[in-house]
Amino acid sequence: MDTTEIGPVKFEGGGRRYKRHGIELKRRIVEQTLVPGASVARIAREHGINANQVFTWRKLYREGLLGSKGQTEANLLPVSVSTEGRAVAAVTTAVCAKTNSGRIWLESAKGCLSIEGQPDPAALRQVLERLLG
Repeated sequence: MDTTEIGPVKFEGGGRRYKRHGIELKRRIVEQTLVPGASVARIAREHGINANQVFTWRKLYREGLLGSKGQTEANLLPVSVSTEGRAVAAVTTAVCAKTNSGRIWLESAKGCLSIEGQPDPAALRQVLERLLG
């Protein structure tokens, strides 16, 4: 018996019916919407799901709450803060290679920086030096 194709489970009671979808199905639908040129509304309609629900799942997916195949724990980067007002972050290629996605939010007197995904370590170092230096 193959359990990878788990469809929606229907619940009945109290007069209102709703479907409960498994994580694998949610992840598969979200990944279909991430293809360049894909229409969330069309993909949602193909699966009989409201597009707003798919957008909610996309948010959960970006936050890592839908899990993933081979998902690993987040790795922390070493950071040192100096009293001179300049922060130096040690970003190593080995650590960056292990993480597939993530989010960085940094605010300083010179501006704000938001990074999603896996940035190039050299480019990230230059941006941080400009923003924090």
